[in-house]
Amino acid sequence: MVRRVAQPKNNTAVISPRPRRAGLYEKSASLGLGALRHSVFSVKSALRSLVDESVTIIREVAAEFERPVMLFSGGKDSVVMLHLAVRAFAPARVPFPVMHIDTGHNFPEVIEFRDRTVAALDVRLIVGSVQASIDAGRVQDATGPRASRNPLQTVTLLDSIAEHKFDAVFGGARRDEERARAKERVYSFRDSFGQWDPKTQRPELWGIYNGRHKAGEHFRVFPLSNWTELDIWRFVEQYDIELPSIYFAHKRRVFRRDGMWMAESPFLKPDPDETISEQMVRFRTVGDATCTAAIESTATTIEHVIAETAAARVTERGATRADDRISEAGMEDRKKQGYF
Repeated sequence: MVRRVAQPKNNTAVISPRPRRAGLYEKSASLGLGALRHSVFSVKSALRSLVDESVTIIREVAAEFERPVMLFSGGKDSVVMLHLAVRAFAPARVPFPVMHIDTGHNFPEVIEFRDRTVAALDVRLIVGSVQASIDAGRVQDATGPRASRNPLQTVTLLDSIAEHKFDAVFGGARRDEERARAKERVYSFRDSFGQWDPKTQRPELWGIYNGRHKAGEHFRVFPLSNWTELDIWRFVEQYDIELPSIYFAHKRRVFRRDGMWMAESPFLKPDPDETISEQMVRFRTVGDATCTAAIESTATTIEHVIAETAAARVTERGATRADDRISEAGMEDRKKQGYF
């Protein structure tokens, strides 16, 4: 089945699961019918538990904190997180805004999807602009053939949090993505400088979260901590969630750099020794266009993406994010400074 564009009339329509389709979670012909039914039930039961856990976390934060905000880039994890928030408060509106830290170097398909989604779900969008931070002298624009604005988002993010006095910031990070994120608590404490210290995080025994903080401090909250990339796609499949088109296989002009397929764009051009070709690719993760790579793929439907993801042995960030290859501790160093 090709991807579908959901056009809900109200919030509750977004979270209604669609009918189960033939061929879902296909097994080998040797697997008995009883075992197949048990396997499908187990998958759905595990996903339901993750959904319940995430919805509970979102509701607790909304009740406990004065000014929460949800980060929303239009990527698959933030899309799922936003739909979980809709589920948590339906039929009422989501009681907090969403925020995108915009580098200005985005895939146009994602920005179009972002604006259309927040309008359809009737949520307020706040945009923190890296370009505005550059113009104000808060950061210096990166230059050079392999420069990226992705690290510059930290200053813009912290400035936006301070400007709006947010005390809880929902993020779509998952523990399976990267080693530094595997160290995260669900409630990740940040000091008055927005910095993260993995050694001073609070215990979370039996799902009990400690959200106490002083003025100027805040928490990053990760409702998808226990999800995997495969769980994300199974939720998208079960609830018929729309995603940006670049998550599915399409033809695009790309070039090979550091073993990855980088997409040609106004912000990223090949070096003289790098050749542009048109390939059938898709994106497993979406970020700044200057550091987000594609993978070769023929997966044009959700079912095909699920099968491809189930067979993958490298996380999406490990396979397609150039910014995570700066050093072994690249992500952890950025997080300590206040990064997502």
